[in-house]
Amino acid sequence: MRKLNISPVDRLRKETVNHTKIFNICGEKSICKEGKMSKRPYYYDAKDLEKFKDITRVSPELGEKFFDYYNTTMRAGSLTAREKALIALAVSHALKCPYCIDAYSKTCLEQGADEEQMSEAVHVSAAMAAGINLVHSVQMMNKVDDLEL
Repeated sequence: MRKLNISPVDRLRKETVNHTKIFNICGEKSICKEGKMSKRPYYYDAKDLEKFKDITRVSPELGEKFFDYYNTTMRAGSLTAREKALIALAVSHALKCPYCIDAYSKTCLEQGADEEQMSEAVHVSAAMAAGINLVHSVQMMNKVDDLEL
């Protein structure tokens, strides 16, 4: 089978889904639909974070339940608000949410965390993610052992 020397970025630039071409997902132009460029200069728009409150638009009851749960959970309890913000920042990185990273970077600073503590929390998240991936290699080793004659 012949390998094409096309970078993942070039592949994204040329990808077509439902007549929508995707260009420079993180660059100046993001989505072209039927030949028209999107008004958004990039895929994630920091201003969209302000729209998060609008998740109640379609399903007010579920949206309000979420916000009640979220606000209750994030209040100081056995853990301080600062500790919860650091956990949230680490989870934001683990789950790769740019909106959450923006929000919790600010919240951590507001709660008195410094950049060194924030970085350490992100490294804990990264170490956990690496360990979680590596521990699954036991499954692979078990399968290889089962398949060997």
